[in-house]
Amino acid sequence: AEFGHTPKLVSDSDVEIGLEGLADNDASMSEPRAPVVTIMGHVDHGKTSLLDALRETDVVAGEAGGITQHIGAYQVNLSSGAQITFLDTPGHEAFTEMRSRGAKVTDIVVLVVAADDSVQPQTAEAISHAKAAGVPLIVAINKMDHPNADANRIRNELLSHEIVVESLGGDVQDIEISALKKTNLDALEEAILLQAELMELKVNPDRPALGAVIEAKLEHGRGAVATVLVQRGTLRIGDVFIAGAEWGRVRALINDKGRNVKAAGPSMPVEVLGMQGAPLAGDDFAVVADEGRAREITEYRQRNMRADQLAIGARGTLEQMFERIKEGEASTLSLVLKGDVQGSVEAITSALDKLGTSEVKCAFLHTGAGGITESDVSLAGASNGVILGFNVRANPQAREMARKEKVDIHYYSIIYDLVDDMKNLLSGMLAPEIRENIIGYADVREVFNVSKVGRVAGSFVTEGVVRRGAKVRLL
Repeated sequence: AEFGHTPKLVSDSDVEIGLEGLADNDASMSEPRAPVVTIMGHVDHGKTSLLDALRETDVVAGEAGGITQHIGAYQVNLSSGAQITFLDTPGHEAFTEMRSRGAKVTDIVVLVVAADDSVQPQTAEAISHAKAAGVPLIVAINKMDHPNADANRIRNELLSHEIVVESLGGDVQDIEISALKKTNLDALEEAILLQAELMELKVNPDRPALGAVIEAKLEHGRGAVATVLVQRGTLRIGDVFIAGAEWGRVRALINDKGRNVKAAGPSMPVEVLGMQGAPLAGDDFAVVADEGRAREITEYRQRNMRADQLAIGARGTLEQMFERIKEGEASTLSLVLKGDVQGSVEAITSALDKLGTSEVKCAFLHTGAGGITESDVSLAGASNGVILGFNVRANPQAREMARKEKVDIHYYSIIYDLVDDMKNLLSGMLAPEIRENIIGYADVREVFNVSKVGRVAGSFVTEGVVRRGAKVRLL
């Protein structure tokens, strides 16, 4: 200050300022972009066959099997000249994974339900995921060629999940299709384009590219390869870019037909070669001015990642939620609730709904009957939620994932305990938590009657250890 300098306090995160580029004004947002669609649904309801059938409606693909390599996303060109980009991600796990990293990739979700079946647990999960992300839904009622197909039954079952289709006076489009016989696919494509028109998807193509990584892998002979979806601007060969905590220079761009292209515009999925390392699915992707800036930002992000890994603080414990509520950061308590039967789930849901005040309330990301699965853990993780299990337990994979992702799972067997805990949490008198340290699991294989002792459970230990004097919870 003595020499006429004015010091300015800067923080580490300042390196990221301006990475997004200037905001586009309405005048420059001239070009419409293709909608990005994710197809979700239950196993065996025909997601893959629908994608294959839609791919065959592509007028540019030319010869059958025109797509040689699988890049996890492709653009379909319709005869009307319109385009739709489909993400072929394995269901909602990938979708949630991307959302948890803040990548809003999908514009529309197409929910596939088989007409000869009913609304299955995974269908309900897909609905929860789409609602949590705030993405519009289009229902595709598949397998209409099946003799037992009953579309009206599906429409009525969707009502219980608060999905009201247009034919029942709602605002969700529903299309009856058959992926096998390729019937009514044009109607589905029209429904997607109509929904996209309502959303007014416009972009400015003349700017440095911004987008999201759909998937990335290390390939022998090609190095780190990332499939990216350009969301704004145009990506060209030779551009220096950042993807998450990695950077690189575009050496080659390969489109979904397996051909080399010079540039990729908005809503176009391409494989990018020329990265230093593989980023994570859902990382943001941005073109920067030069290598120095790219290095500076990636070094800062790598430092942050290391710091995050060292700070072994769980991200969704009830205590932390309580802290957030107390500091006024959070006003909703995000919960994933799984119970042994639908009845108890509904009872708990209605009991917890009544607890809410004008300041804090419980928000259910997903509720259902059955054990706690990896999908529940990924949903809770993406939305910083807590999982409550009522008379159910998590499968080993979900437990392992919850431990890695640091998501809290609380088990209850008495409805009053569960409601009391949530009440205490919401009213700000967080009780000390009683933590069950589970040391082992066993399956009861046979029950014996012993005259002096009573019932004896002949059990097979499936995991961990069983110790004398330990308490047992029978599920």
